[in-house]
Amino acid sequence: MGTPYENDVVAWANEQAALLRSGNLSAIDALRIAEEIEDVGKSEQRELASRLAVLLAHLLKWKFQQARRCNSWRLTIQAQRKAIARRLRKSPSLKHTFDDEEWLDETWTDAVAAASSETGMSFPDTWIWPIADVLDQEFFPD
Repeated sequence: MGTPYENDVVAWANEQAALLRSGNLSAIDALRIAEEIEDVGKSEQRELASRLAVLLAHLLKWKFQQARRCNSWRLTIQAQRKAIARRLRKSPSLKHTFDDEEWLDETWTDAVAAASSETGMSFPDTWIWPIADVLDQEFFPD
């Protein structure tokens, strides 16, 4: 039977890959493989949300702490935008994530929490910029 998923997911995955490559489809754990494939997409969405939350937190600090603006913030904003753009190039279907209001709201909430934690300040509860501006390399809010 091989290694149970619950005991060692890495060994299980390697065994399942070998079974698929060998064409031994009757021995694969098809349901679990399908779940793992779906999880890949969810992982990509989590990565995108994480990068976007960092970007938003820095944009919030940039806008509301003008006296503390620094090159480090600018570099973080630019790096996150580049990483997001790279992720969207590699997985273009992720662009549809920006149409999901719930996902956007959760990401904004995470960004506000991070910025508030770092600064002790309060920030708007809802989005204040269009997503196109947030992702635009030239956009730095005044």
